[in-house]
Amino acid sequence: MSIVPAAAQVLAVLRYLARQAAPVPAAAISRDVGLPRSTTYHLLDTLAADGFVVHLPEERRYGLGVSAFELASGYERQAPFQRLARAPLAALVDRTGHNANLAVLHGREVIYVIEERAPGRPPLVSEVGVRLPAHLTASGRAVLALLPPAQVRAIFPDRSAFVQRHGVGPASLTALRGLLAQVRRRGYATEEGEVTPGLSSVAAPVLDHHAHPIAGVSVTFPGEPADEAERHRIAGHVAQTARELTRRVGGVVPAGR
Repeated sequence: MSIVPAAAQVLAVLRYLARQAAPVPAAAISRDVGLPRSTTYHLLDTLAADGFVVHLPEERRYGLGVSAFELASGYERQAPFQRLARAPLAALVDRTGHNANLAVLHGREVIYVIEERAPGRPPLVSEVGVRLPAHLTASGRAVLALLPPAQVRAIFPDRSAFVQRHGVGPASLTALRGLLAQVRRRGYATEEGEVTPGLSSVAAPVLDHHAHPIAGVSVTFPGEPADEAERHRIAGHVAQTARELTRRVGGVVPAGR
């Protein structure tokens, strides 16, 4: 695949600005992105002319502009990720016979963006648009397990961050870290009645091109009848679907997954 250097530099600047909590000086962009100062200023001027970057002269800083917001809004309208995921999730439902979901992390919560319901299965609390505490859900744990420890600590700074639904689930950062370590060892996350009593879930992460978790694929099933072999079978299908989605979005599938 042929890479256009100038385009790659523009994208690197935009990605860098998108990760910042506030506008930043050009010198910081040059240093952190690894570009010569002259190149950085030329790129920023070009991006500013088209509205993708805004210059704050009094502060001598640069931030994302209105055109960048329009791009994000266009992505939200088109929902390409959801379109890419719908067919694999439908196939997952066919293979497991249970409801499947796709959820994304938003702060301390996960937001469910796709629900594929199995024939004859009742609706779940995890309908599209519903938010649930990330540390209680299999999808949330699948994503949190692959975040840097410092980021997890920032999301859950103290015990007040650990809300519960039914009096079960991790209530401290230490307990959550133990759960996330198990997720990393297994390659998938589980949840046993912590969201809805009597129901269990397994989930696996979808990764981007930096191997960063961007979503969790999950299947929910009755907790009591499912023996360990059945849970393992479902987890295998969930992990396979997560790998397929990772490939579809151009992500990195870690070795051994």
